[in-house]
Amino acid sequence: MVQMQTLEQQADSAASAGDFNAARALLEQAAAAGPSSVALWTKLSAMCKISGDLQAALGAIDRALALAPLDFSALLARAVILDNLGDPNAGEEYGNALAQIHPDEEIPGPWQAAVAHARKRRDDWRLKLGGRLASGLPSDLSPAERVRAERFITNRTRNTRHHHQEPSDFHFPGLPEIEFYDRDMFPALPILEQAVGDIRAEFDALIAAEAAEMVPYIQYPDRVPMRQWKELNHNPKWTAIHLLQNGRRIEQNARHCPRTLEAISHMDQPEVPGASPNAMFSMLAPRTRIPPHTGVANTRLVCHLPLIVPGNCGFRVGDTTREWNVGEAFVFDDTIEHEAWNDSDELRVVLIIDLWAPALSSGDRRTVAAVIGNSGATFAGSA
Repeated sequence: MVQMQTLEQQADSAASAGDFNAARALLEQAAAAGPSSVALWTKLSAMCKISGDLQAALGAIDRALALAPLDFSALLARAVILDNLGDPNAGEEYGNALAQIHPDEEIPGPWQAAVAHARKRRDDWRLKLGGRLASGLPSDLSPAERVRAERFITNRTRNTRHHHQEPSDFHFPGLPEIEFYDRDMFPALPILEQAVGDIRAEFDALIAAEAAEMVPYIQYPDRVPMRQWKELNHNPKWTAIHLLQNGRRIEQNARHCPRTLEAISHMDQPEVPGASPNAMFSMLAPRTRIPPHTGVANTRLVCHLPLIVPGNCGFRVGDTTREWNVGEAFVFDDTIEHEAWNDSDELRVVLIIDLWAPALSSGDRRTVAAVIGNSGATFAGSA
């Protein structure tokens, strides 16, 4: 061990003096003398690279990564070597190195140029590979099929990733993990959309008459730990006017909205004692953001019908971001991480209802109703 350390120190001195061939020879002796380290193999790789022996440099850095597969500097060195060798996968290797940097991590000054270069090479690779894969897609895909195909490609290029369901309380096995569902799976959506004028009129009348019972959307007891909701708990910046809440009709609000409830009646809403159906007007105040969060159960989906949407509003589920368009409903899985924001100076209003997950059979639905109903849990809409 002492001999190996002495050889490594001598190699460091030789490298400092610019004698890279001698440094390489000393490091090779040190590696052969006994158990080696990540630092030793990384140094040896660097000396081989400087001398122009890229294959030997690659072999040495692979030995370093065998000891520490997630070492950032070794992964970055491997990407650079492959880049110099003209390997078409070098861009992906840069991505593997960059994946070891936490999104909030500040890059030290000496590393900034190298990281910037790595990001450019990774992005170039993603763009090139994505274009090549997209050019090979079938030409007769439907719009929904094309959306899935494009996501299939961006998952491969690692511009996006697959997000999993993370329900806070109830996970029913075997259900698909889909961020936004195809409209065709919900044949009653057009009925809801056709009623948007009536729904908006009833909302306006309800607000104008000051008859609505508006409550903060988030209402947890102070004793409950909920870091993500700290800013919005009991906060009027995110409020709801409930028409149906946890399976109960909220008469004070519902009696003013007969056409809204008639349109909702065509939707396939869950019937779970004490938990659903749910229907509400969700109001997000100007300059308010709803933090990333997940819902209670993957057995129900959430439908949004936008009513008032100023500019600079947005909604993300998993790796898919959408804008709300007035009168255009969409359905998503709220047990996949999602967030919403209103960066405008005006109010944003969305009608929110819950729906059965289509993959549930009749027997599954009865099971869900029995288990959730007997648990005493409640549901709420999302964003």
